[in-house]
Amino acid sequence: MIDTQITLPFAYDFERALERLAGDPVNAVDLAKREIRIPMEEGNVIRLSGTGTTASPTFVLENLIDDGQADKIKSIFHFDRPLDTIANHFEGTDLEQLFKDHAGTPLIQSFSLYGTLMKNIIHQQLNLAFSHVLTMRFVESFGSEQDGVWRYPKPATIATLEVDDLRKLQFSGRKAEYVIGLSRSIVDGKLDLEKFSGMDDEEVTREMVIHRGVGPWTAQNFLMFGLGRPNLFPLADIGLQNALKRLWNLDRKPTADEMLARFPSWSPYLSYAALYLWRSIE
Repeated sequence: MIDTQITLPFAYDFERALERLAGDPVNAVDLAKREIRIPMEEGNVIRLSGTGTTASPTFVLENLIDDGQADKIKSIFHFDRPLDTIANHFEGTDLEQLFKDHAGTPLIQSFSLYGTLMKNIIHQQLNLAFSHVLTMRFVESFGSEQDGVWRYPKPATIATLEVDDLRKLQFSGRKAEYVIGLSRSIVDGKLDLEKFSGMDDEEVTREMVIHRGVGPWTAQNFLMFGLGRPNLFPLADIGLQNALKRLWNLDRKPTADEMLARFPSWSPYLSYAALYLWRSIE
C-alpha cells in the first residue's frame, strides 16, 4: 500500500466539506480526526486526512494501491481544479457575497456512480431524515461492510430482488420498482453508467430519462454529484428556490424565468452557484 501527501495552492475548507459529507450516514466521516474513509472499487479503503488549514490546505492519503487511485481521489475531492478561479468568476454578481462567506467549499463527487443513482431514486419525494434512514436500510441489507465502511450493493444483487423485498424496508411499491428496474437495466447492459463520463450533459440526460424512475431532477443530480459536471442548476429544486427567495428578499419563491435570467452571469459554473446557495441555508 502507498501513502502520499497533497498540498493545494488555493483555499479549501475541508471542515465544511466533511460536515456536508457527514450528513449522509453511508459516509465514514470522523469530524474530530478530520478524516474520511473511502471504499474503492478495487477493494481497498483509502483514508483521507486533513492536516493543514483552510488557507494552507494539506492532506494525507493512506492505503492507496497505486497512483491512479490518488488521481481519482484528487478528482473526487476537487483537489485538481482551483476553487479561487471559480470564486473570482462570481465577483460582481449577486452571488459574490456567498462565495466570500463560504470560500473554499468544493463540489465533491460521490464515491460510486451506482450508489449515486440509487441514492437519488431513494431520496425522491421524501424528507431528508427518512431518506437517509431508508438509504442506510438499503445499504445495510444488501451492501457490504469493510472495517466499519459501508459499500453500496452491487447492481446484480438488487436485480435479483422482488418488490416485496424492498417493501419490507418501507420502500413504496413504485420506488422499489424503480430501484430494481434500473439495477436490471444496468446488469442487462441497457444502462451503462461508466460510459457517461465521455458524453456531454444533454446526451447523458436524454439517455437516462428514458428509464422508468429517472426524471430531469435525478439526471441533473447524477451529473452534478456522480460525474462532477460544473454547469448544472436544478430549477425545480425547492432548496435552491428557498435560498434565492432569501437572497433576493422576495415574499415568494422565484420563477424559473427569474432564475434563468441569471444563468449568463453564473455560467459556466452553475453547479457551484447551486452548491453555494444550498450551503447558505444549511
